[in-house]
Amino acid sequence: MPTYTITELAEEFAITPRAIRFYEDHGILNPKREGVGGRHRVYPARERTRLKLTLRGKRLGFTLSEIKDLIDMYESPKDTQPQLQRFLGLLQQHREKLEQQREDLELTLSEIAAHEEECRQLLVEGKSRSSSTKTRRKAVAA
Repeated sequence: MPTYTITELAEEFAITPRAIRFYEDHGILNPKREGVGGRHRVYPARERTRLKLTLRGKRLGFTLSEIKDLIDMYESPKDTQPQLQRFLGLLQQHREKLEQQREDLELTLSEIAAHEEECRQLLVEGKSRSSSTKTRRKAVAA
């Protein structure tokens, strides 16, 4: 069975070794320790897969605890029905959160557009006032 070093995994997934250690600290990854005092981390294929799933979960916006729960759930030998129900529930919650964020973003973008338009109008009005003031000054000076 293949094994990987922390450097190899970091390079493969374009992350830092520090990020991998962070996932270890959160109990998501659990490498084997080798060498004097267990200084060298060795990651079996299982840990590589867990890292890959963790990064995928992060891209989808799941929290580390949700990711850990999902990964741990799929490694248990239990019936898959409760696992799938739990996963569907998490997906539904995540979807609702993202849809609310989208609504908030759309509202914010709409407000920004209104402010931009107001600024443009003020700039146009300012140029008009500036032009008419200059014209009046020239007329008075003549």
